[in-house]
Amino acid sequence: MKSEQEISIRHFEKESDYFAFESLQKETWGTDIEEVVTASLAKIVQKIGGIAAGAFDAEGEMAGFVFGFTGFKGGRPVHWSHMLAVKRAFRDAGIGRRLKLYQRDVLLGMGINEVFWTYDPLAGKNAHLNLNTLGAEVTEYIQDMYGAGEDSLLFRGIGTDRFVVVWRISDERVEEILEKKRHFAHEPFRSSVLAVSRAIENAPSSIPTSTLDLRDKKVRVEVPLDVHQLMDISLTSASDWRMKTREAFHQYMHRQYKLVGFYLDEDSRRSFYCLERQT
Repeated sequence: MKSEQEISIRHFEKESDYFAFESLQKETWGTDIEEVVTASLAKIVQKIGGIAAGAFDAEGEMAGFVFGFTGFKGGRPVHWSHMLAVKRAFRDAGIGRRLKLYQRDVLLGMGINEVFWTYDPLAGKNAHLNLNTLGAEVTEYIQDMYGAGEDSLLFRGIGTDRFVVVWRISDERVEEILEKKRHFAHEPFRSSVLAVSRAIENAPSSIPTSTLDLRDKKVRVEVPLDVHQLMDISLTSASDWRMKTREAFHQYMHRQYKLVGFYLDEDSRRSFYCLERQT
């Protein structure tokens, strides 16, 4: 892991930036990926209010990027953050957070207050970044949003189910989360029903067990901390996690349960979504 201090964030400027952008997409999602955002498209998006920005080390190597485009939803300007990736050697150094904060600063300067994106519900580390570190909120669950995922090594065998989140970047709540003045109080959920959880408590690669109970006001859905690491160990287990969590989120979110938070248990290294019935 390389140091975050060596990294600078800026918009793409040179031809080499755009080609590094294409290359990192393939490195992240697999060389067989069919829908690479090309250098020419990134250049066009930048000209109409989109963002194509990278994190670069002292030698100019791209450590990561954030890419998105701007449009309208309900008559108001919004931004869709389409992709964020960090090169393996630079991960776990806070670069993803820095890219998102750079994106936020640019968009606030444009008068945009809402940012949307998707992420895999089974990626616990991403959930922590999106919900706890940045303050984004889950709005819906979409099954196989990007198709079966067979063109990507990352998702082959588990599909591309996604949460859609909204990041209300000008809200006081988000400002307080970014300044670490507010956090999700998960203590009331520690004893709540586990709708989906490991079948074997101390085995991270365990298949999940499911017990959906629509009577309780508070419920938890466990997910792997790193689904891709789990796929390397057992694709069968990862696929089973997808099926059982998909059913749970569909059942609860269509019955007036709201996803109100996410927490990582530091002792057990297990991660949980918390849902609460709104009526």
